[in-house]
Amino acid sequence: MKKAMEKLEWFLGLGGMKKDIVLLVISGAALLVSLFCPAFLPFDIAWVAILLCGVPIVLEAIIGLVTAFDIKADVLVSIALVASVLIREDFAAGEVAFIMQLGALLEDLTVARARAGIEKLVHLTPQTARVLRAQGEEIIPAEQVQVGDRLRVLPGETVPVDGVITKGETSVNQAVMTGESLPVDKAAGDEVSSGTVNQFGAFEMEATKVGEDSSIQRMIRLVQSADAGKAKIVGIADRWATWIVVIALTAAALTWLISGEILRAVTILVVFCPCALVLATPTAIMAAIGNATKHGFLVREGDALERLAGVNRITFDKTGTLTYGAPQVVAVETFGSYDRNQLFAFCAGAEQFSEHPLGKAVVRCYGEEQGGELPPTRDFSMLPGQGVAATVRDKPVLAGNRRLLEERGITVPAQALEQGGRYLQQGCTLIYLAVDGLFAGFLALSDTLRPESAAMIKQLAELKVQPVLLTGDHINAAQAMAEKLGIHEVHAGCLPEEKLRWIDSYQQENQKVCMIGDGINDAPALKKANVGIAMGGVGSDIAVDAADIVLVDDEVKELPHLVALAKRMMVTIQCNLSFSMGLNFVAIVLAITGVLNPVVGALVHNAGSVLVIVNSAFLLGWKKRHKK
Repeated sequence: MKKAMEKLEWFLGLGGMKKDIVLLVISGAALLVSLFCPAFLPFDIAWVAILLCGVPIVLEAIIGLVTAFDIKADVLVSIALVASVLIREDFAAGEVAFIMQLGALLEDLTVARARAGIEKLVHLTPQTARVLRAQGEEIIPAEQVQVGDRLRVLPGETVPVDGVITKGETSVNQAVMTGESLPVDKAAGDEVSSGTVNQFGAFEMEATKVGEDSSIQRMIRLVQSADAGKAKIVGIADRWATWIVVIALTAAALTWLISGEILRAVTILVVFCPCALVLATPTAIMAAIGNATKHGFLVREGDALERLAGVNRITFDKTGTLTYGAPQVVAVETFGSYDRNQLFAFCAGAEQFSEHPLGKAVVRCYGEEQGGELPPTRDFSMLPGQGVAATVRDKPVLAGNRRLLEERGITVPAQALEQGGRYLQQGCTLIYLAVDGLFAGFLALSDTLRPESAAMIKQLAELKVQPVLLTGDHINAAQAMAEKLGIHEVHAGCLPEEKLRWIDSYQQENQKVCMIGDGINDAPALKKANVGIAMGGVGSDIAVDAADIVLVDDEVKELPHLVALAKRMMVTIQCNLSFSMGLNFVAIVLAITGVLNPVVGALVHNAGSVLVIVNSAFLLGWKKRHKK
């Protein structure tokens, strides 16, 4: 007795999904025994399926009718169940209930869990601020900051509110707002946004937008509003449920009146139940999700592939999506007595103690190219907003922006400025170098394209999907990348609100939009788009949580396969639906003429459901054919 109670407690403690699976397994076993060993027990064991699967359907149908007069497929199924039980066709009742609950379980399995992206975004909101008072510095809750307050932000701290720098120089990581891969140098008069991170120098600022008006709070509201506006797809059986119920009841009533046989009427109700119709969509979606998983995609929303199939425009963030999101040294230009390798070594040596992402990139690229030790360095100093100074191989070296050299009286020759200008037009960032008090050259750094990006864009175009570049980066960098990729529509310098507006404008033109991004700043756009795809490897947790689909290994070359798979899935669903409705029509005709009885009608349903499942299963191994 004790063991039995423990098993009961274990069963009751199961999660909803696990409990449904257990109930379906028990019901399926009972139906098999009822079909092949009907005399095994003194009662028809199909009642197990009726009680475990049928009763919940009947209760849900009654509640829906009473509370909201909501007519779903469950209404017809409930009528067929009750009618079958009344004329003692227990197997037919149990079989229909089992198939309907199996369809419901498959739909539940394709629905994603509630996501916590907005919660994580809220955690980015700065909690405190350093306010400068007459009596000194005071730390207060960030929400208490008033417009006009003077604030101090130390290195490594998050900017608490929007404002303007009044004193100091620094570099600010603005990825949370713009997605830019590199920090942006800031000085007095420049604007800073809440949620961005101060990298190096301390600065003072005046608050201009606080509380609900701050940038990070606007971002949270954008994500919330975009998510609320995304409609969910209604199951096709429920969409047509009212007509199915009316036609089924009318046909059954007329058949009973004309033939006088209640058995025919009940058979009509049984075969009218949309069992295969209910399975048509979720089985295809589950098989397609299994296929997508093998190609590195985690599908978080059950109907995401259904929406992706109708997409005719894909908007890409640039940094971290089409590119690696990490700066690389693309050129070393010399204008003095040192050769390329010597200049590279001077720069890497000067930057080896720097915490700036550009400096780290120089050191990393030097190590990858030269493979040797960095040159000996001493007297290192960081110059916030300008660069670094150090003694490398016993020679004083300056590495930074043009202003650093000009303030030290070092002139950059016109030829270097002209050549550097060409790199700037391509979206590069320059590090100017002076060695022993003389201008020596510069290094050009740029984010680099993923090698598979161009081929991926071409394949998407072949699928009649138009690519769009939607980035927070500078127009020069965006245009340069777009030309290499063959993307003709480019929108650069986009803040989160502007990305949202572009997607909304496409949707206003009745275009279906997919957004692909990786940064926190992409989260509102990922929510707003018909389908959002996030880069799982380099992407932020918030972008991943905001997306419908996650590209786990960042292999963007698989995107055309995913789009083609979604389109193929819709073809499979349409075939399933056509077959289901055709089978139902034939079965109804046979039921009206008396050829089928309820049990045979239920078995026909079973066979139809199996064929739908088999057809959907072909999606598991489907592959996109590449054009030669």
